[in-house]
Amino acid sequence: MPVCSRSPSRRNRARASSAVAGAASRETFAWRHWRARTVLSALLLPLSGLYRVLLAARRGLLALGWLPHRRLPVPVIVVGNFTVGGTGKTPLTAWLVAALAAAGHRPGIVSRGYGGSSRLPQAVGPESLAMVCGDEPVLLARESGCPVWVGRDRGAAAIALLAANPEVDLIVLDDGLQHIALDRDVEIAVHDERGTGNGRLLPAGPLREPPRPVDAIVCNAATCAPGEFAMRLAPRGLVDLASGRAVALDDLVGLRLHAAAGIGNPARFFATLRELGLTFVEHAFPDHHAYARGDFDFEACDAVLITAKDAVKSGVLAAARGTRLIVLRVSAEVDPALASLVIERVAGLLGGRRGA
Repeated sequence: MPVCSRSPSRRNRARASSAVAGAASRETFAWRHWRARTVLSALLLPLSGLYRVLLAARRGLLALGWLPHRRLPVPVIVVGNFTVGGTGKTPLTAWLVAALAAAGHRPGIVSRGYGGSSRLPQAVGPESLAMVCGDEPVLLARESGCPVWVGRDRGAAAIALLAANPEVDLIVLDDGLQHIALDRDVEIAVHDERGTGNGRLLPAGPLREPPRPVDAIVCNAATCAPGEFAMRLAPRGLVDLASGRAVALDDLVGLRLHAAAGIGNPARFFATLRELGLTFVEHAFPDHHAYARGDFDFEACDAVLITAKDAVKSGVLAAARGTRLIVLRVSAEVDPALASLVIERVAGLLGGRRGA
C-alpha cells in the first residue's frame, strides 16, 4: 500500500503548507464576516458604496450605448450567481447543456477561464491545460462533449466558437451573470446554503451585484424558497486518478484517508464524503489552487480524496509524488422543470429569429 511521500526539506514543506493554509483561511475569514453584519463589514461599507456607484455607472453607460456590447446571432443562456465563491455553477452548466442536447439542440459553452493564463479566445479540449484555460472549462470539455471556448472578452470567444462550430445553435455562458457587455436571452442564478450572506456588496459582503430579477433561480441547498428550482450534487462514484479504474467504497476500508479540495466551497465536498460513510482528515485549499510539489505530503496517509475540478490540473499528479489520488465524481440533479422552461424559451427565440 503506498504511503504519502516525505518532502526532502521539512522546513520548505512547512513554509509551503503555511502559505496554502493562509490563503484558504483568508477565504474562510471573509465568509465568516460576510455571513453576518459584523463590525468589520460595517467599516467596509464606504467601499461597498463606491462599488455600487461603479456598477450603476457601468450599467448606465451600456444602456446609453457609450460602452460596447455585443448581440450574438444565436440565443445566449447565462448561468451565474450574485455572490462570490462556488455555488455549483459548473455542474449546473454541464447538466443544462446535456438537457439541451437531449432536446435536439447543439449547445456551445463559453467561459472566462478563471485561473488560466489565456486572454485571447481559445478552444478548450479534454486534454487542454488548466493553467492555460482554467480548471472549470477543462472539466466542462471533458464532461459535456460540447465545444468549449474561453476568453477574457466572452463575446469575442463566443464569436470564435460559432465560427469554428457553425452547427452550434445556442451559447451557454458559464459564470457570466455580471458580464453585461454580452447580451443574453435567459439568465439563471444559482445559490447554495450560504445564500447572499449579510446582503451587502463587496467588500463588506459577498455580493457581486445587488440581487435583481432573473428568469430562474436555482437552489443548491437542502431548503429552497417557493419558486426556486431545487438542485443537488449527487456522487457518481470514485475513480483512481492514475489508472482510471473505479474504486468501491469497500476498497477504502482501513485506509488512512485525507481529503483535499481547491474549490469555492470545500465544506460541501467534505460533507458529501461523510455522507458516503468515509472518515478522513480535511485539507481546504484556495479556490482554483495550482497544486505544487509537496501539497499532498500528509502524515499517516494511504490515499487522498480530491474533487473532479482538482483532478483536471496537470500539476496534481506531480504534487502527489506517488501518493494515490482518488477522485469523487459528482453530477447535478436538477428539477426537470428548469430544462422545460429553458427549452421553451429557446424555442420561442429561435422561432422568432427565423420569422424575422
